[in-house]
Amino acid sequence: MSDLIGKILLMIFIPFAFVTITMPFIRNLALQIGAIDKPRGRHIHKSDMPKLGGLAIFLGFLLGYMIFGEHSEQMNSVLIGSFIIILTGIIDDICELKPLPKLIGQVVASSVIAIYGKILLVDVSAFGIYLNFGVFTYPITILFIVACINCINLIDGLDGLSGGISSIYYLTIGIIASIMGKFDLEFVLTFTMLGSTLGFLVHNFYPAKIFAGDSGSMFMGFTIAVIALLGFKNVTMSSLIIPLLVLAIPILDTLFAIIRRTIKGEKIYVGDTYHIHHQFLKRNFSQRSTVLIIYAIDMLFALASIVYVLKDNRLGYIIYGILLVIVILFVWNTNVIFDRKELKKKFRCSKK
Repeated sequence: MSDLIGKILLMIFIPFAFVTITMPFIRNLALQIGAIDKPRGRHIHKSDMPKLGGLAIFLGFLLGYMIFGEHSEQMNSVLIGSFIIILTGIIDDICELKPLPKLIGQVVASSVIAIYGKILLVDVSAFGIYLNFGVFTYPITILFIVACINCINLIDGLDGLSGGISSIYYLTIGIIASIMGKFDLEFVLTFTMLGSTLGFLVHNFYPAKIFAGDSGSMFMGFTIAVIALLGFKNVTMSSLIIPLLVLAIPILDTLFAIIRRTIKGEKIYVGDTYHIHHQFLKRNFSQRSTVLIIYAIDMLFALASIVYVLKDNRLGYIIYGILLVIVILFVWNTNVIFDRKELKKKFRCSKK
């Protein structure tokens, strides 16, 4: 047991130290090549900010893999897909790609995982029902990976937010994998990514010195998807849903954005200032307080997942139920989906 804990701590510490030390050099590189986020309409920051943090996270992950990983076709697919994602993100960080080229990069990277790596969401069984995706296995897997990439990309709106949520995910899945005795590829990916993102947070937590950029948020979302898929062996509904519930905040934020923009007749990929973190900021919470509140809620989802999988299903359901009530109250009392003032006006008019 002590050997296992020692190995885990090394898997976290080495990428952490590397990324922490490397980040200032990456920051200078970003300034030199023009990978800079300039403040605009919906942006929170007030001054130019370098945004190439994802490159340092990727390099930390590579170092962790070289020390602790084992060669395999699946790992080759992860490395190739990661390189495509990072390259797409770096190009976007420098010259801001349009949505279609960025989506093509995401699909190509996801296809490498599905077609070459054979890391697939094949089937699901739950409540006595068995679903085999058959010919749709590959497109469903690719869609799943692209969805995870964009969930983290969309939530990346405040200092420390995407990196913190990703770290909570890696830690949660790492705890579950360790206790359940799963020490294969996802074990290495989980803890090396945890060390890398924690090293990034040293420089990204409020007030940030560097942003993840699309290179970082897309790479974190990509690895989250791969880790989730690697856990879908002998898939049941719980093994499918539990990793996703740890990502409840970015998933809900993405879902709310799609519904909100559809109701307004807007394009779903066009940004706005109605995300979950914007709702807290509009109620005069500081950036730091907003991020810490979202961390706390995400940790509760993570705790419920750990309790459900490892200890007591019933207690897990209770915690999930409490969190569901919190989400409903949040939606009702904010403009995250619909404009409450407009809704009240329509309601009054209909009564007249």
